[in-house]
Amino acid sequence: MRIKDLTLPLKGQCHCGSVIFEIYTNILDLRRCNCSICRRKSFVMGTASEKDLVITSGKEFLNVYKWNTNIAEHYFCKVCGINTHHKRRTPLNQFGYNIGCIEGFEMKWIENIPFIDNTSMTIVNINRKNAGIEIK
Repeated sequence: MRIKDLTLPLKGQCHCGSVIFEIYTNILDLRRCNCSICRRKSFVMGTASEKDLVITSGKEFLNVYKWNTNIAEHYFCKVCGINTHHKRRTPLNQFGYNIGCIEGFEMKWIENIPFIDNTSMTIVNINRKNAGIEIK
């Protein structure tokens, strides 16, 4: 199989299969981010508009993590811990999704993925209880 052989919708899931989603656009704008959270997760993200990423099963298994500005929403499975997608700070109508969650995607296809420089988004070193950080 080749990347161009993937058909829409792209199907994705977390590791344990509790969260299942579909992407209704071709693989676009692969990137990595070097902000303090993405650097630690270290996955490659594809881009989808808000309408093109649909959770088809398992919304109840998603947890969200917000930090710093509390605008971006980082979603992960509360069973297996895999980060499936995140709503971006900018533009607000875009999601990044974990390309490793897409069925049929081969990691060997990934070459020279650019980093989006978000080093200004750093760890907030204050008391979590008073920081407004949301963990559900």
